Amino acid sequence: MGSVEQSAGRERLWSVPVAVSEVSEAGRHFDLVADAATRAAIAAHAGIVGIPRFVASFDVTRQGRSGLRVVGQVSATVEQTCVVTLEPMENEIVEPVDLAFTPASGPAAQQAEVEIPVEDAPEELVGGVVDLGAIAIEFLVLGIDPYPRRPGAVFEAPESRQDEPAGPFAGLAALKRGQTPG
Repeated sequence: MGSVEQSAGRERLWSVPVAVSEVSEAGRHFDLVADAATRAAIAAHAGIVGIPRFVASFDVTRQGRSGLRVVGQVSATVEQTCVVTLEPMENEIVEPVDLAFTPASGPAAQQAEVEIPVEDAPEELVGGVVDLGAIAIEFLVLGIDPYPRRPGAVFEAPESRQDEPAGPFAGLAALKRGQTPG
């Protein structure tokens, strides 16, 4: 989930690491709530006005001997600006999460004859740890509408005036016809 890191070597925006050794065979449940400072940092990272509410609920279970499966939901209220009216607005985001993590593969695993489609391939579990905060941020950002529009907002193009040239070469066309450009 390196896509949510600010840059290599720096802290993540929201980090909730869970090691494979911390998850029993029965699994563990996590209810995460981002604090105000975390929500502000994530809003700045995502390029939106604000995030008044950001929660995640995950069930983490063992996946084989040394892997993990994360199933749950990310839910948030995001403040954005309507692309039509430029007025502030709120959007609700609910994103389901279902990810499998397996240990980083070595050269022997790369030589396996079984091919797994990319969309079904498990995520890489680095150092035996999965970061639930990074997963929550990634799914939140994926759920943000890049062009938010208030309900009922309709874009109306400005009316063109009849006495204005129709385009950048309208003046040249008028000269060619023997008229003086307006």
